[in-house]
This record gives sequence, structure tokens and C-alpha cells, in this order.
Amino acid sequence: MKHTHTIKFSKLHGLGNDFIVIDAIHQPLPDRPLDTLAQALCDRHFGIGADGLILVEKSNHSDLKMRVINSDGSEPQMCGNGIRCLAKFAYENKLVTKEVFSVETLAGVIVPAVIINNGIVTAIEVDMGPPFLKNLDFPITIDGQAFRITTISMGNPHAVLFMDRPEDIDIEILGPQFERHSLFPERINTEFVRIESRSEATMRVWERGAGETLACGTGACAVLVAGVLNGHLDRKATIHLPGGSLLIEWLTPTQHVMMTGPATLVFEGEIEI
Repeated sequence: MKHTHTIKFSKLHGLGNDFIVIDAIHQPLPDRPLDTLAQALCDRHFGIGADGLILVEKSNHSDLKMRVINSDGSEPQMCGNGIRCLAKFAYENKLVTKEVFSVETLAGVIVPAVIINNGIVTAIEVDMGPPFLKNLDFPITIDGQAFRITTISMGNPHAVLFMDRPEDIDIEILGPQFERHSLFPERINTEFVRIESRSEATMRVWERGAGETLACGTGACAVLVAGVLNGHLDRKATIHLPGGSLLIEWLTPTQHVMMTGPATLVFEGEIEI
């Protein structure tokens, strides 16, 4: 007889970057590897469908712990859109009662602050911590084309390219080649960016483990930092993504990057595993 396990979940998205969020504090998970569980749940034809799975767990030193598993089963260190979704889920489901709280991640402790309107979380400001510059304006050849990239870590690795028309690139060809280039043994997220003004940029993103997504929060932070370091952007700018816009600010005194944007509940349900 086949044994089934029922899990309650919520489906949320941050600018179209969508996640299955599960309270793993108050319900047990099925006895199967997390990578195969994420692949099954995130499948858009045979599962719920999402870019990733987020587990909300107990932390030994923070208010909560976040684990993110991409749709291909890989586990990134951080996810900017994901942590906004987690913050909304945790506050509205009373896993936390504070409007500012700490979340343990593989990239360290991240601090979101929920912005409340009539009891509903309408936006989340997240202290993403300081960025780490790896390479500034570095040459690389991909698919026979010469590019210049700035590589930034926001807890996870990003390669930022500035160009006139990111909408014209064949991201399905270039994205995987950047992701799996020998320079990046842990694979990399890649942002293709057009500068609109000192306070605006437009980007497309190829995320390692998920492909092209509608938004990437850590990617938008990396774009702002790379834009500042290359002399293109001021330290506060609106970054436009296919799924919407994020306000990013690189604070001078602390060098922390602040990200403000929405998270949206799509639906809640139960699934049998």
C-alpha cells in the first residue's frame, strides 16, 4: 500500500519570482531528499509549480531559519525575492510577531522589516548585508562574444553586464554558458543590464538552478552595487525587472544594501506527497 503524506503550503511570488513556502516548524516533512521533493513540488506540469521551495525552520540563534531549494534541486545561499515572501508568510501566519526580525540563511543573518497596511504585509524592506566585490569590469568571452563583467557576491554570486539592449540577447543560449563557465565553479547568476539614468536601470536575469526568472532580488542588489562601482548609478536607484521594480540603496555608513519591494500571496493549499 502506497503511503501518502499531506503538506500544507502557500504559494507566493516576489515580482513574479514564485515560491512554494512551507512551515517546517509546525508540520513534519515527508521522508525523502529535499532536492527531489523540491523538483517534484516545483514542476509546473506535475506539481504545484514554482521557481523554488522555501522551508521556514527553527533557528538556534535567529527568529527563523530559511532554506531555499531551487526547482532543479540545488540549494543557493540566499534569495532576495524569497526572503520577502518568507517575511510576509511568517508575519501573516504569526510565526513571528515582530515587524523587524532576523532570519538565518546560508549567507548569514538577514533582517527583513515588514511594512503593514490594514494588517496585510504590502512591502518588505530587507537589510541584505554588505556586498563583496570579486572582479570589476573583467573581460570574458562567451559563445564567441567578448563581454565585460563585474562580479559581486550578495551571499550568492552574480555577474553583471552592462549593455544597450538586453532585450535582444538570446538568454537561453548565453545564460547557461555564463552559469557553467569554468571561471565559476559554484555556477553564477547573470544580470544583463541597461542603464536608464543615474537612478534607474533595467535588467534581465539568468539564475543558476532556475533559468530566466521574472525577478531576482539579490541580482537587483548586485546591479546597483556594480552600477555604482562602474560609475553608472547613484547609491539609491530603482531597478526594473520583467516582473516589476525594486528600490535598492547602498548605505554609506554601514555599506549594507537595502532592498524594498512587494511579496504577494497567490494561493494556499494542501498537497499529497
